[in-house]
Amino acid sequence: MSQPDCQKVIDEYLAWLRRGLVVQDTGDGCELSTPFLDRHNDHLQVYVSRTGDDIRVSDDGYILSDLEQSGLEITTPKRGEMLVSILNGFGVKLSGEEMFVEASPSNLGQRVHSLVQAMLAVNDMFVMAQPRVASFFWEDVQAFFDRHEVRYSPRVKIPGISGFDHAIDFVIPKSRARPERLVQAINAPSKNTIGGYLFALTDTRQARELGSEAYAFLNDSERTVGGDVIEALTAYQVIPVPWSEREKHLAALES
Repeated sequence: MSQPDCQKVIDEYLAWLRRGLVVQDTGDGCELSTPFLDRHNDHLQVYVSRTGDDIRVSDDGYILSDLEQSGLEITTPKRGEMLVSILNGFGVKLSGEEMFVEASPSNLGQRVHSLVQAMLAVNDMFVMAQPRVASFFWEDVQAFFDRHEVRYSPRVKIPGISGFDHAIDFVIPKSRARPERLVQAINAPSKNTIGGYLFALTDTRQARELGSEAYAFLNDSERTVGGDVIEALTAYQVIPVPWSEREKHLAALES
């Protein structure tokens, strides 16, 4: 299979973003509908307002209130710590249930992107079958690495050639035997949830030029991962790692 035209991927992704963005004036700011979908297949929306020189971009409390209405308790210590960790990774703040960022005219696009990434990450990390899943998938992957003494840096921000920063769940440093490895933990694998990761990899690989290997840990505890997801990852030189087969890939990660 031939390698994709990386620049074309970026151009098409940015064109898709522009086509999917819809702005509506709210009187005291604007409502921005994005092409990214939540777990209900609704478009994520952010709200931009300005007071003096300050620009505030907010989800208006949507993500956390929606999860709580679905019966997910966010306020337990363990889940609260995970939420803060996710938000810190994207530079997003929390006020009550509202997730928001503060921006300036020069970095507004980047800050909107960071907030949307955080909304998707929180939505993905906390969506689970409540009685049956005792811990978050990200924590499961981290515990697997710790148990086998895999060296890694968690939640690393990597800039891409597009100008966007991308949060990678785990970065395993280069060794004598293997190149740098970028690992993403995907709790609910689908074409929608892997799309952002594929763009991030394409964007950052060109910027870093280190020949990094990419892995996607896929949670197949509750459902089988679709063949279309495996094919899409493989087409972009990402090694799919179903959670049930994680031991098979250990040698490539711990060396």
